[in-house]
Amino acid sequence: MNTQYEIGVIGAGNAAEGIVVGLLRNSVLLDDRIIASDPSEKRRELFRQRFKIAVTDDNRHVVRESYILLLAVKPQIQREVIAGFADLVREDHVIVSIMAGVSTTAIEEQLGHIKARVVRVMPNLPVHVGAGMAGVHPGRHARESDLLRAQRIFDAGGKSVHIESEEAMDAVTAVSGTGPAYFYFFTEAIIHAGMKAGLSPQHAALLAKQSCLGAGRMMIEMNEPPNVLREKVTSPGGTTAAAMEAMRQSKVFDNIVEAVLAAYRRSQELGSQNDPAK
Repeated sequence: MNTQYEIGVIGAGNAAEGIVVGLLRNSVLLDDRIIASDPSEKRRELFRQRFKIAVTDDNRHVVRESYILLLAVKPQIQREVIAGFADLVREDHVIVSIMAGVSTTAIEEQLGHIKARVVRVMPNLPVHVGAGMAGVHPGRHARESDLLRAQRIFDAGGKSVHIESEEAMDAVTAVSGTGPAYFYFFTEAIIHAGMKAGLSPQHAALLAKQSCLGAGRMMIEMNEPPNVLREKVTSPGGTTAAAMEAMRQSKVFDNIVEAVLAAYRRSQELGSQNDPAK
């Protein structure tokens, strides 16, 4: 069936905004091939003004007129939202979900009148600046071409990786989906410490953020493990050694591991809440 739009975005939140940024910045699609729906007039207006794309508050219109459906609503309301347009979903639709904790099976069951072609994706916030990371898992009815289309969408905003086991998507959520928040939190602490040591807020922020940017780029571009790079900075008896010892005594490493596992467990809980079969 011919449709007016290549991608219909259902839920025009921050995550969807970053995805559209990547699509348009890299000319994966032109603006007249994307439509977005949201109940918030403010969010619709933002998408209309910033991206010059079509917007609506009618999810059913989006489903009728789009080939790829990007589901970007909160997992807590996804059943209600999907129920509102489920009867319109066709065999030729590709359904790309970025809803945390919602399995492909849960979506397939809500669209039981067809063999729904669902691809589950867990992106992260740096998609806004072209440095995102996304784990991508195809459902049981998704075709190879559906997986490749989904990866093309998210590669436009950074990188994607095919995750073969859906159970591993909870770990993807904890490591990369939530991951930027850990990084921001750590940077906040460095800035605060710099100010306590006498730096101005502006200098503390600039020094911390640029140092974190440089460290991240070195891990990617030099392709060395983080422990090797850390050891290169750490001279015996020096300032870095003193910082590392303080972190070891405070069990910072163990606490970070536990924080990531807490996110992992919460993703599993969300999955159980959204999948009656579990």
